[in-house]
Amino acid sequence: MRVAVISAEAVPYSKTGGLGDVAGALPKALKQIGVDSLLITPCYWQTKGEYLWQTAIDDLWIAWRGGSHRAKAFYSNANGSPTFLIDYPPLFHRDSIYGYTEDYERFAFFNHAALALLQRIGVAPDILHLNDWHCGFAAVELASRRLYEAYWRATRSVFSIHNMAYQGGFGLDELPALGFTSDFARNSFAFNGYASAMKAGLEVSDTLSTVSRRYAYEIQTHENGYGLDWLMRQRENRLIGITNGVDYDVWNPQTDPELPAHFSIDDLAGKRECKRAMLERFSLPVDLDRPVYACVTRLTSQKGVELIRQGASDILASGGFFVALGSGEKDTENFLQALRDYAPSRVGIYIGYNEKLAHLVEAGSDIFLMPSKFEPCGLNQMYSLRYGTVPIVRAVGGLDDTVQNWDAVDGTGNGFKFGPYRADKLLEKIYEARFAYEDKETWAKIQKNGMAVDNSWENAARNYVDLYSWTMAR
Repeated sequence: MRVAVISAEAVPYSKTGGLGDVAGALPKALKQIGVDSLLITPCYWQTKGEYLWQTAIDDLWIAWRGGSHRAKAFYSNANGSPTFLIDYPPLFHRDSIYGYTEDYERFAFFNHAALALLQRIGVAPDILHLNDWHCGFAAVELASRRLYEAYWRATRSVFSIHNMAYQGGFGLDELPALGFTSDFARNSFAFNGYASAMKAGLEVSDTLSTVSRRYAYEIQTHENGYGLDWLMRQRENRLIGITNGVDYDVWNPQTDPELPAHFSIDDLAGKRECKRAMLERFSLPVDLDRPVYACVTRLTSQKGVELIRQGASDILASGGFFVALGSGEKDTENFLQALRDYAPSRVGIYIGYNEKLAHLVEAGSDIFLMPSKFEPCGLNQMYSLRYGTVPIVRAVGGLDDTVQNWDAVDGTGNGFKFGPYRADKLLEKIYEARFAYEDKETWAKIQKNGMAVDNSWENAARNYVDLYSWTMAR
């Protein structure tokens, strides 16, 4: 089986969120279980030169907007699998990866270039694994081209939804300039009077996946379907939820190079040293018996930061430290900074993204707050479980699938979760966790329950292989 994964971002080459983690880890995990897999992703201005090992193709000519444009393809294996990075500076050498009015044009070009690259480097893949709205263009192009091009005839498409809220909308009148002139293409993209790359991918791909079982159900509802729930219900028999995995080569407290001390499920002593280092890093008093509540997230409404904001004074009143790392909405950044100014001996804030510090926060904290409004999968709760940091989550999407509520009677569960999207419900779980924290034996049991869970990419990759096989058989 030959699989080509196409994604707008992928670690270590680029990352803005969970999509980058997944797209970088999946090809590696597939390769490790014997699948012939490769990754295609853009080469951005932010991509570090150390990852661009060699120029694979210097003259990748792309027919585009009535002309012929020369792109390059770099080759790398820095993520553990063969990777080709499409380099076209006019579209990808920008100050940020996303956020431009012509993003739809940038990724339409990338998709077109990815298919051209595949034809240059060898036999057609059995599966084209496309990710989020950025790859909806390739889904339509493949569906069209395999009708008349022998190269693509046997290739099947899997389209993965990482976040239904982002749909890649643009004007229908732009389609011809992007190379989509047929009625089939127009009908595939058309949605409420404009074009949607997400809708196109969902409509024409052979099978659909999303990043947790719960989210596969949620996107079929009006609340979480963002106008496309009707299409999800229509294609329910082609939709499956596969929970993301964690790359334990990167997120492993026994080997993590970003930590001052290592620890394991059998010896948690090093976690205490990580807590000491983290408190010092945030200029907080080194009180190792006081719990640390942590949050590493994009500061957006999706992530439930408004609940943390509403309950901040109660969180501090519960007797712990509060540490946050992230960036996003300006008013939330300003609030966190004001909270730090108000209680500098209790609150530590880092505005921005810092991968090394994120590892230290996961290792050094006691309780991780993730009260998301919606969460397709989530990775930080799985990182937290591995690092013995007990998650408090809202029971949505992948958070509901991966966190089991602590049951003091039978000693099962690895965290705390609540249902209604309300600050008082979050605070109830914070108080429950605070009570459990005071009993060292109970707390160690919750920690070890979480650390024993296998959220490895190997398990997820085998589920994807089953999906690929099913897609090919259909």
